[in-house]
This record gives sequence, C-alpha cells and structure tokens, in this order.
Amino acid sequence: MTILFSVLVLGALGLVFGLVLDFAGEKFHVETDERVQKVRECLGGANCGACGFAGCDAFAQAVVDGKASVNGCAPAGDKGAKAIAEIMGVEAGSSERLVARVLCQGASGVAKDRYVYDGYRSCAVAAGIAGGPKECRFSCIGFGDCMAHCSFGAIHMENGLCVIDEDVCRGCGTCVATCPRGVIKLMPVTQKFIVRCRNSDVAREARRVCMHACIGCGLCKRNCPNDAITVENGFARIDPEKCVGCGKCQSVCPSQAITNASCEQ
Repeated sequence: MTILFSVLVLGALGLVFGLVLDFAGEKFHVETDERVQKVRECLGGANCGACGFAGCDAFAQAVVDGKASVNGCAPAGDKGAKAIAEIMGVEAGSSERLVARVLCQGASGVAKDRYVYDGYRSCAVAAGIAGGPKECRFSCIGFGDCMAHCSFGAIHMENGLCVIDEDVCRGCGTCVATCPRGVIKLMPVTQKFIVRCRNSDVAREARRVCMHACIGCGLCKRNCPNDAITVENGFARIDPEKCVGCGKCQSVCPSQAITNASCEQ
C-alpha cells in the first residue's frame, strides 16, 4: 500500500511539473526567424570572427536583424554572399576576392640569423626575445602561429617561411591578425605583382640582413609605364588599380624583391 501511494504521489508531482513546464514554454517562447539558420548554412563555418561578430551564429543573426551586410563573411565568398542575398531578398553586389599574401622572402639562408632560437615555437614569443631570431626586424619569424590559427589549412611552413595556398585561402584575415610582425596582408587575387618586402631601413642595412630586401632604389618606379609604383619609407609599393601586370618592375628589380604571385602557386 505504501509503495502504491508513493507511486501515485510521484505520478501526480510529475504531472504538475509537466503542466508547469508546458505553460512556461508557451508563456516564454521566443519566435526564431527561420532565415537565421538558412543564412548560417551559407557561411564559411570557420567562426573566425573576421566579420566583426562572435562567430557564424552571431553573424547570421546580425544579417537577419539588418546589422550586418550580406557579403560580410569573407570565407563564404561571392557564392555565399549571393545565396544570403537571395534569402534576405536584397542585392549582394560584387566584391573582388581577397587572399592572404606574405610580404617577405626571408627564408633560412636568405635572411640572416641573429641567434639560434631554442625556446617555445611561437612567433609571438620569439619576437619579444632580443628582437627575434632573424636579423631583419620586418621578417617572417617562421614558427607558424598563422598556420596554427588558419581554419582552412591554407598555410604551411617551408624553410622558416610562411607559405599560403591561394586556392585554399578564404581571405578571412585571421593570419593577418595573428602575425606579430604584420608580414601577411590581404590583397586582391587579381593583383599579379607584389613587393615582398617591407624593410624601411636604409638600403645598406636592408640588404645586409636579407638578400631579397627591397632597397628603395626606385628602378621599378622609373620603369613602370602606368605610374603604379611609389617608393615610401625605403620600400616600393604597387597600386593594384593602376598595375596592368606588364612585369617590367620585376625584371629590373636588383634584389628580386618583386615577384609574380601567379607563378608562385
């Protein structure tokens, strides 16, 4: 009899709690917009934060709330942006694909070593120890912090230098934010020729620490038929909007600081 009574009491309590929970669920139910999940499915899925929001879920909600642009997810690319625009019933517009590029050629044997580093393999850590293991203070340190943070597996290390596969890179910018030296930069994929050096030291010092350092001689600028090159702070810069990809800058550069990005793939 006692057992039966206990079972009845527990059953009654379960029923009461169930009714309370059901009422609470109805009372406090929050309607969710089905578009949020649809937008989420179109994103890159890296949760990289390059969009400025705390992950893909937050970005999807922001798009539906009108707080973010439909093409705000770089990893999603134009295809993703168009799909999101269709969901939201707006125009996506067109944006040129960006890829990450390494503005350095200071691999082992090209850039001089300052000392043999035998500590924790982190660019951020090594950069703070006596100026870093390479003499060039603008060089890629080469311990792979960028590679460790790349969600798409687009980065690997070769001979102490970061190498990015542009076919895999989604342009999220995580590597750019991670690099303690600012060696990596997002560029239009159509930009053919790039100056792979940012050494602003005087020419003699720049060349002393790296065989491929830009020495700011201005030969590229003088030979550019479209005035697409400027030399500031000791190194050259190429304006992608003016550059037509003729390659004259690369052919006259005495230190081979200018490279053809399309030939590196």
